[in-house]
Amino acid sequence: METKFTPWRMDYIKGGGAAPVSGCVFCAITEAPPDHDRENLVLHRGEHCFAVLNLYPYNPAHLMVIPYGHCSDLALLEPRIANELFTLTRCAVGIINAEYKPQGFNLGMNLGRIAGAGIAEHLHMHIVPRWGGDSNFMPIIGETRLIPEDLDTTYGRLRGRFSSC
Repeated sequence: METKFTPWRMDYIKGGGAAPVSGCVFCAITEAPPDHDRENLVLHRGEHCFAVLNLYPYNPAHLMVIPYGHCSDLALLEPRIANELFTLTRCAVGIINAEYKPQGFNLGMNLGRIAGAGIAEHLHMHIVPRWGGDSNFMPIIGETRLIPEDLDTTYGRLRGRFSSC
């Protein structure tokens, strides 16, 4: 039997995690100065949207593309912002593909809490790279997911590649 250690996940499993933020966590990231990008896991800042690693990833390189503006209704998103959201999503998929060579991707938004949105008040696009066998008995039965790479390493692997976006 192989043993994998993921001690950084214990806070999440116990319901702790990052320090609580008053208000919207995504707005707090957009309001932080760029010299805090590494600690906030911001990979890229565009004109209308930014890319950030998911603090609690499903797989290595799971990131999100998020509009700066606080909006929960996709229908109200201005076309120029929606265009950048999709353009940055395409760029991120290409970057992850080049760096990690996944076998597929899940892309998506959960619109509304009932649809599974953890942060329903601020639109965000999930980009989750997938590999055969990345879902096994651990997350299904054990309710624990193993991530074989820490966020700091993932950040280091991806950050520089976003200069092409």
